[in-house]
Amino acid sequence: MASDSTAGGAPADMPVDADETLDASSEAVAVGRLIEKLQAEKAELQDKYLRAEAETQNVRRRGQQEIERERKYGIERFARDVLSVADNLGRALQALPAHVEQLDPAVRNIVTGVQATQRELQSVLERHGVTRIESLGKPFSADLHQAMMEVEDPSVPSGTVVQELIPGYLLAGRLLRAAMVAVSKGGPARSADPSNDA
Repeated sequence: MASDSTAGGAPADMPVDADETLDASSEAVAVGRLIEKLQAEKAELQDKYLRAEAETQNVRRRGQQEIERERKYGIERFARDVLSVADNLGRALQALPAHVEQLDPAVRNIVTGVQATQRELQSVLERHGVTRIESLGKPFSADLHQAMMEVEDPSVPSGTVVQELIPGYLLAGRLLRAAMVAVSKGGPARSADPSNDA
């Protein structure tokens, strides 16, 4: 039986066309280039996505920080204005005579009401994060105090706050208003005792 030249494909002795080999080779090269191009495009898009995602997270974080900052310090201008009311109440109470019990009962009731109002105002300020700076007897700190005058006092270490003219306040740990104080001079040098700094 004679072998059929068409059965099973091209006969073994028939040469493969060079043009077909070149076409298949150039087609493989083109497909390879296309794959490389698509992979590069994919990497570029993935990089852009990751950068956009990171930027979104940064914007979200900055927004949260801004909200937190506004929540903590948003009342700063209002608190500064209210401090003048607290100062005036304090001045009114300081102007009273030393022996309030000797005053007329009606005047004593007014004094008691002003004292209660001052305590309530301090309580409200503290509830909203506004705290008074304790200055008397503490070392002078340029971060918390504004020195208005120096007082000659050899019995107190130099640089100690001996008088508070206007109290200072912090808002959520940040200086709202510096305390205006009188500072001692002429006394012994302040020791490095950490209990003095408290």
